[in-house]
Amino acid sequence: MPHLKTEEMIMNMGPQHPSTHGVLRLELVTDGEIVKSITPHIGYLHRCFEKHGEELTYPMIIPFTDRLDYLASMNNNHAFVLAVEKLLNLEVPRKVEFIRIIVAELQRIASHLVAIGTFGADIGAVTPFLWTFRDREIILNLFENLTGARMLYNYMWPGGVSRDFPKGFREELSAFISYFRPKIKDLNNLLTGNHIFISRTANVGILPKEVAINYNCTGPVLRGSGVNWDLRKDDPYCIYPEFEFEIPTGKGTMGTVGDTWDRYFIRCQEMEQSLNIIEQALEKYPVDDVSDVQAAVPRRIKPPVGEVYARAENPRGELGFYIISDGGTKPFRVKAKSPCFVNLAVLPALGQGIMISDIVAILGSLDIVLGEIDR
Repeated sequence: MPHLKTEEMIMNMGPQHPSTHGVLRLELVTDGEIVKSITPHIGYLHRCFEKHGEELTYPMIIPFTDRLDYLASMNNNHAFVLAVEKLLNLEVPRKVEFIRIIVAELQRIASHLVAIGTFGADIGAVTPFLWTFRDREIILNLFENLTGARMLYNYMWPGGVSRDFPKGFREELSAFISYFRPKIKDLNNLLTGNHIFISRTANVGILPKEVAINYNCTGPVLRGSGVNWDLRKDDPYCIYPEFEFEIPTGKGTMGTVGDTWDRYFIRCQEMEQSLNIIEQALEKYPVDDVSDVQAAVPRRIKPPVGEVYARAENPRGELGFYIISDGGTKPFRVKAKSPCFVNLAVLPALGQGIMISDIVAILGSLDIVLGEIDR
């Protein structure tokens, strides 16, 4: 038989493809079913956040941070107010610190539930998607009780939070912890050890730790490659040093360290650690402190001339805000460092010589949100 001659073909995946997790277009150069190169094209969801930041006062910017990574709005609020407070040299009341940690870790769990559920759906598992969104609804109910909103909260303010825990809220949190711990085990039994799931994710999209570090990857993508780096431990902020928790890293349990399975499993383990942090925060919570959670919120925010960078460990990695102040009520410049943008940049390095079907698994394991990438 004569040898078959193949030609390279350029194929677009997205921006309408459901597995691109938003309006992302991947330009693929393929040879049959084999991908020779991937070029991500972004900019379809441009939010103009950084330009808006130059025209708004500091408190007015906070609702815009909600809309960056809209699956981790509380964490976005937290990172931004940390930057403003650093600029103001503002001390936050201890009670407020506990509230912030609790809601930030609760948001981390909700975000990872979406990541795990949609990742399973990308590969063809529908039940985990239904289970994770069922449990996420409980967290959204808690947030609605706390803030009046289910997705975009404007909750954390420089110096405080918008409102205190409502009556019975801590008891509801304790009930959620008791309910959710067994659910993580159920999810692991359903998905983590599933033979089909392992065959689709183990030894696929291997990201060596040297490559992850060189690309400045952060969050579960970096830790999945075996790098023990988490800002809550390695550059501590707020009252995180008061809590005991572990930093899960990739072990290559089902395949090779840094593969798609490792990045998935890191998020499963991190949900358990977030539960531990919330539990400890509830035990140490200053229940006798009835002070106003807005007592330290400045009436008018007008920081001195200067510049500052502050960062926080978001569900997808390091979210940082660089702010330049000219002494006015509006920042001269606001720059956001997006973990999703950085983690997406490593996709071309992972997408050479793989099958087209593996792209869906690899991209899902990066857990990107386009609102933050197109900031």
